[in-house]
Amino acid sequence: MLESINIEKYQQLVQSWILEHVVSVDTAVQSGLVLIALAIGLVARKALMPRINQSIDRLGAHYRTKSVLKNISRLIMQITAITVIVLGTPIVATLGYSIDFANAVMGLFLAWVVIRLCVQFIENSVVRNMFALMIWTIAALSILGVLDQTTTTLDGIGMNIGEFRLSALSIIKGIIALFILLYAAIFCSKLLERRIENISSLTMSSRVLISKIVRVTLIVVALLIGITSAGIDLSLFAVFSGAIGLGIGFGLQKGISNLFSGMLLLMDKSIQPGDVIELPGVSGESAFGWVHHMGARYTEIITRDNKSYLVPNEDFITQQVVNWSHGSTLIRVEVKFGVSYNSDPHEIKKMVVEAVKDVPRVCNDQTPVCHLKEFGDSSLNFVCRFWIKDAEKGITNVRGDVMLAIWDVFKENNINIPFPHREVFIHEPAKPAPKKKTATKKKAS
Repeated sequence: MLESINIEKYQQLVQSWILEHVVSVDTAVQSGLVLIALAIGLVARKALMPRINQSIDRLGAHYRTKSVLKNISRLIMQITAITVIVLGTPIVATLGYSIDFANAVMGLFLAWVVIRLCVQFIENSVVRNMFALMIWTIAALSILGVLDQTTTTLDGIGMNIGEFRLSALSIIKGIIALFILLYAAIFCSKLLERRIENISSLTMSSRVLISKIVRVTLIVVALLIGITSAGIDLSLFAVFSGAIGLGIGFGLQKGISNLFSGMLLLMDKSIQPGDVIELPGVSGESAFGWVHHMGARYTEIITRDNKSYLVPNEDFITQQVVNWSHGSTLIRVEVKFGVSYNSDPHEIKKMVVEAVKDVPRVCNDQTPVCHLKEFGDSSLNFVCRFWIKDAEKGITNVRGDVMLAIWDVFKENNINIPFPHREVFIHEPAKPAPKKKTATKKKAS
């Protein structure tokens, strides 16, 4: 009986609140004003936004400036709605109706516009939207006058872990603080990386290594500050350190391995940005190109056909990698060819060496050589070896230039390059012998 009475009272309270605040003439008039403002805002956005974006595209400004202007243009609906509400509330007030609801909606729209304008400096759209949503949620609760009640309610929802109490409010505060601190850490690390890249006294690998250490340090500090800001005692993690370490060991084994592998590569300078490497086993074939970027998990290799191979750092440790730029930039390339037995091999060696010297990319510091390799079935087989210093410009193209130079000098000196000949004999099938005619005897009737 007591429970039924409490339920009835609760229903009566809810019904009375709805009749007083929702189903009333004041609320209906203000809701109509808000709906009219939203409708006019939608029409204005649909009509003006395409024209504004076209005008922005025609501007000779930086792409970042254009992006900011386009983001601001998306606020046309809210700005128009605010304008309509500002113009409409005096009319509603003169008619004797309340304007509290309309002012609250206008405050929500205005807070959203101001927040969106303030977060335009954030380049990442996902981070920008999340940051704006978090700030606007807090502002909306404050405008509606329920911020204190909400915080009190969230603080009352929690659980006790020994002497420590973990509440929903502390978790939300920790998440917000962690989000802001991580973004600040990444932003500061990018600024410091740009400064480090401009230090000419450091090698390329040293710059990358220092940048990685700075980024990891800032992120770890941000994580620790974010956890402590939530009121969580770091000593509690000592209880779960074994389980956490085991989980990290199994779940993040590859990620941690790639991270430390990248640091080892930078410390021993075996692989560094700008190196020309050949890594077997990528997409079923060898990847040849130069190191463009070394990240925490992978290394980006740009090939001659502008393909990006994202190779895990661990592969450079566990697999055989050919670094054509390690130690010295000199690289030896060879070209094989054959000439007829009517040619003088001594003269062939001299003219090939002189022809290869004139190829632009061939390094003359190391004189090209030409050797008779073997007596083939139909040709004298030679191998020509030469050196280059710019492997990042490609190997196939310089090898092709050398072969063209050899072709030209052979044409000038009437040197023949043998090629296989085949003789085809066609045998006609033997004609079948004529059939013998057999005589038939007629039987007498």
